[in-house]
Parts: sequence; structure tokens; C-alpha cells
Amino acid sequence: MDLKKKKWQSYATIIVFCVLIFGFTAATILKPSMEFSEIENRVLARMPEVKIDAILSGDFETDYEEYLTDQFVLRNQWISLKTSVERLLLKRESKDIYFAEDGYLIEKHTGSFTTQMAERNIAALTEFVQKYEEQFGTEHISVLIVPNAVDILQDKLPPFAKPGDGNDYLEQIAESLPEGICFDGASILRKHRSEEIYYRTDHHWKTLAAFYVYQAWAEKQGYAIPDLTDYEIQTVTDCFEGTVQSKLGIDTAGDTIELFFPLTGPGYTVYRESTGETQNNLYDDAALDTKDKYAVYFGGNDSFLQIRTEIENERKILVIKDSYANCFIPFMLGEFQEIDVLDLRYINQRLSGIIAEGGYTDILILYNVSGFAEDMSISKLTPD
Repeated sequence: MDLKKKKWQSYATIIVFCVLIFGFTAATILKPSMEFSEIENRVLARMPEVKIDAILSGDFETDYEEYLTDQFVLRNQWISLKTSVERLLLKRESKDIYFAEDGYLIEKHTGSFTTQMAERNIAALTEFVQKYEEQFGTEHISVLIVPNAVDILQDKLPPFAKPGDGNDYLEQIAESLPEGICFDGASILRKHRSEEIYYRTDHHWKTLAAFYVYQAWAEKQGYAIPDLTDYEIQTVTDCFEGTVQSKLGIDTAGDTIELFFPLTGPGYTVYRESTGETQNNLYDDAALDTKDKYAVYFGGNDSFLQIRTEIENERKILVIKDSYANCFIPFMLGEFQEIDVLDLRYINQRLSGIIAEGGYTDILILYNVSGFAEDMSISKLTPD
């Protein structure tokens, strides 16, 4: 009887195992695929097309594994459960993210700066600057690569946690460029690291951090240096949960987003190429009712924005950027007649043609350091 009972227990274990493995796989395949994850704010992998050459090369298997990972049934709940268990076990990190002091979730960016992509991006940036330095002059080309939180908020990392490698990569960038081109934003941010200059749940710097760096950059460029008293600072939300929190799938205290409204300043219009619309507001309040509240700046990323101000000084700047620039650009309105904002990730035109036709007097390249190292579109900087 005991032997028979043990035999049925073994069968039951096998059946449960098969149901878990094959049942979840079947449910994943049969459920409608999601195109976009609002929680993670990214496009999800789709079912790859079955092709003989892709199967033989191994690309199909790789893409199919990514598809199953992204489309797995109850995926968000499993991620949340995994992170919760890790925290109960007092782990200091999960999914390359540190559980840091004061509620900060800080990405490590492991391996971002040692890839061939990271090396090629420095080479592309160097070629670009060398090509246009003579045309614009050293004082009219700026490269501002912003460090990530792991490189600045080291005092908040868990004990014995390894700091990021972003600072070394920033030094490589600076050494590759002519004197005076690369602006040192890291030293500015370190002076203010005791203040809330990065989001706790998101990978971006906060508007206050952008303000401090803009102050120093404006002084170097010979522009008017703003003061905090020049702005009305409004907290527009206190429940922002950013992309880092979304990767872990856990409940956290919400971040605040502050907008700086100048007490005096020029009028302006903003033209958005993707919609063909022109408006007189830098901010999209509707984004505050969505998961991606950081999209309050300009309504999110766009291939091309054109900001025209009432200033008549003939200064026209091209900003080549990632999303870190979105909270920096509003501080520039008082210095330029026109600010054109270009995101290489979303354009197909030749950059040299855009610059040739733009009639620009200045160029600013503004990225966060891990974003710059990982961005495949940086190759578009390479001269034609």
C-alpha cells in the first residue's frame, strides 16, 4: 500500500510539473501578444518569423526566447514575486539594480561601457566633433554627457557595493575630444549630491540637477547665469513610479516631479514634427495621468522639435540628445532665437544634410552616460 501510494505521489508530482511547464508555455503562446508595456515603458518582443536561414544561424531561437520572456503569461506578477522574495532574503540587488539608502533604486549598468558599441560610439562622436569644430569653433560646440546616479550617489549604495564604471567612460570621452568641447557636469552634480538630484524610482536626473548643470554651462558659454529665485518651482506630481521601479515590479513610494517656470522670459512656440502641430507650451499635463509621467516634458521624445522664441539675437542651436535633455532645454529659452531638438533614435535623414540646411550657430550634444554607450543610433553622428 505504501509503495502504491508513493507511486501515485510520483505521478502527481510529474503531472503538476508538466502542467506548470507546458501549461504556462501554452498559455503564453495562445494569449494575444502585447505590443507595449506601459509599466516598463518599452516595446515588447513579437513572435519572430519562421525562416530557414534564421533557424540555421540561431537568430530564430534567440528571438523566440526573447519573445517568450516578454510575453510570458502573468509576467508582471512573476517579476514582482521574484523581487519580493529577494528582498525578504536581504539581497542588496536584483536585476542589476541596487536597493540603496533612502528608498533609492540605483541601476549598476554592468557591462555597458566595455562593449564594442561603447567604443564605436566614442569614435563616432570624435569624428563628428572633428568635422564640425572648424566650422562652428570650439566655443560653439558642447558635449555634455551626464553621469548616472550610481556614479554620483555612491554614499547611498549598499555596503561594499561596487560603484559604476561610468566615470572611467566619461574620462575616455573627454580624452578623445579637443580641449574645451566636453563639459564636466559630473563635478557639478557631486557638489550637490546631498540634495535630491536623481529620481528614486527612475533612471533620469531631476530638474534641479539639470538646473545646476545649466548654471555652470551657461557661465562657461558666457550666457546669463540664472538663479533659483528666477523661477516658480511647482511640484506637479508626487506619485511618479519610473522605469527602474518597473523593472522590479514592486510597490515603492512615488517620486515628485518639479517644473521650473521662469518669472520672466521670452514667448515661444514649439513645433512637433511627428504631429505637425505647433503649441506654446513645453509641457504636456496629460502625461501626468499616465504611467510615463516623465513625458510631461514635451509630451515625450520626438524625432524633431523646433522651439522659436521672441529673442532676436540670430543664435540658433541644434541639440542632439536623449531624454536627459528634456528637462535641461527649458533653461535655454532665454539665450537662443531658435532651438532645434533632434533625437537620433527616430530620424532617417542624413545628419549632415540637416546641419547644412539648418543655419545653426551652435551645437549641443547631451546624453546620459549609459544611454550614450548603449545607443546604436550614435553611429549616425559619423560624417557621411
